[in-house]
Amino acid sequence: MDFSLSEEQEMFRGYVNKYLNNMGHTKTAREFIKGDTESYETIVSGLAELGCTSINISEEYGGMELGALDLVPVLEELGRSVLPGLYLETNSFAVPVLEKFGSEYQKQKYLPAIAEGSQTFSIAWLEPGGSYQPAGIQMTASLEGDFIRLHGTKTLVPDAELANSLILPVRTGGGKGEGGISLVIVDMADLNITMLKQKNIDDSRHLAEITFDNVEISQEQVIGSLHKGWDILQEGLLAINAALASVMVGGMEAIVGMAAEYAKIREQFGQPIGRFQAVKHKIVDMKVDLEMARSLAYYANWALENESEDQVQAIICARLFAAEAYNKAAANNIQIHGGIGFTEEIDCHLYVKRARFYEHYLGSTQSYYEKAAAALGWCEPEKVEQF
Repeated sequence: MDFSLSEEQEMFRGYVNKYLNNMGHTKTAREFIKGDTESYETIVSGLAELGCTSINISEEYGGMELGALDLVPVLEELGRSVLPGLYLETNSFAVPVLEKFGSEYQKQKYLPAIAEGSQTFSIAWLEPGGSYQPAGIQMTASLEGDFIRLHGTKTLVPDAELANSLILPVRTGGGKGEGGISLVIVDMADLNITMLKQKNIDDSRHLAEITFDNVEISQEQVIGSLHKGWDILQEGLLAINAALASVMVGGMEAIVGMAAEYAKIREQFGQPIGRFQAVKHKIVDMKVDLEMARSLAYYANWALENESEDQVQAIICARLFAAEAYNKAAANNIQIHGGIGFTEEIDCHLYVKRARFYEHYLGSTQSYYEKAAAALGWCEPEKVEQF
């Protein structure tokens, strides 16, 4: 079975690649780190004009009604350029969740705006001292007539200042288990909330702590049924992890190209360092890992799109392998570049930091290994902790 991209998908990749290269490749990430968002805003607008923001949205809401595989070319190119922003969270989490579980009101309100590039989402999950497990969700949401009153704090929220809306799990029922968790949408413009910036290893992905003090939202902002949000959240995780694997593949591809090019021009003992076996082996290993990660990511997105029986293990295994290979490739790239690889003059550090950021994104590596083991039938699911 062939899981490679079609001719049309590769052609579209070419358009996105050319556009991002013309915009300076990693220039946007560098400017974003310095606080200059003009280039980022221009790129977001340009990607929307190319149609990137409407790919997996239904036609009735202004989209192309394509699948997860059609997002892969865009995701890989965004990963290659370490582009800041919330494309991943918006198009690979919010869109699948809204398409499958959202009410007609929610779809009409958000999907057309996402398609035209004017609406972004972030995920506010973690709480101070908590975890990605059900017990970690203790933010209270009391029901008062047609409204829900939120009280609590979410931390490590990615790029909250760029988001128009947040999707967050809250506890609408008692206990510490999966029951009683609901998934709600909070529109940033409508609320008076306290946002505190937090430090992140990846300066091109900003984090924030957000405090909700008796914030009132309509019950129309609940995704799906009350108290059933945990299962919806898990569905969204499958979609975003399949996409994340492709983003990391794009980053690895950029790293391999950087390492190979530098090995050709950097000379030591009168010859390019690419002629030394130790350097050759590192680059070959990186290339092999890249192609394996790409194959796993392609299959993961195919499995998601076709709802295959093995989609859970396919997606989680692709994410795990890509995260490990991305970190290893980024580290090897530093070694090949030597001392200059530790400076900010070249792009090595951008990929090292992005790889570290994604390593434990939306769940620890250990939790994903446990989830994969359960999906593969290697242990009893009830003995494995949730994300």
